[in-house]
Amino acid sequence: MLKNFSPDKMLTSPFGITADQLRKMGKTTVLTDLDNTLLAWDQLDATDEIYNWFRILEEDGIKVMIVSNNNEERVKRVAVATKIPYLAKAKKPLAASFQKALADLGSTPEETVMIGDQIMTDIFGGNRQKLTTVFVRPVKDTDGFATKFNRFMERIILKRLAKKSELKWEDSL
Repeated sequence: MLKNFSPDKMLTSPFGITADQLRKMGKTTVLTDLDNTLLAWDQLDATDEIYNWFRILEEDGIKVMIVSNNNEERVKRVAVATKIPYLAKAKKPLAASFQKALADLGSTPEETVMIGDQIMTDIFGGNRQKLTTVFVRPVKDTDGFATKFNRFMERIILKRLAKKSELKWEDSL
């Protein structure tokens, strides 16, 4: 059961992930959460770091999509500004959003990485779909109300994972 919640990698930030690293792993597609993965949950606009990372990945042939549980207005604001496709109200960890994202991008689970800051939604959902999962440190130490319970459960899971595995925080894939 714990395996379902175990990420393949734990990174301090998604921005250290490069197209070369992804290709060496046989990956061509990145699905990424938005809130507290790429920018603070209460920050409205994308940062230069987000723009640059998306641009570099896409120029190097990596397909990218934002898959977020947040509302349409919130996710669309960042996605349109960065010219990245998106799915809002994704209802992660349910399978439908992951399957739709893969279908929209013409990708398979084997060639896809899911990046997110929550074990209960991003990692669990990605693992259930057989994606490579990358757990990142949240951008901000605080969360919206809906995320607080998930963070409580996450702390319990991470303590158990630490006892059973070699996972540790790293700077790159």
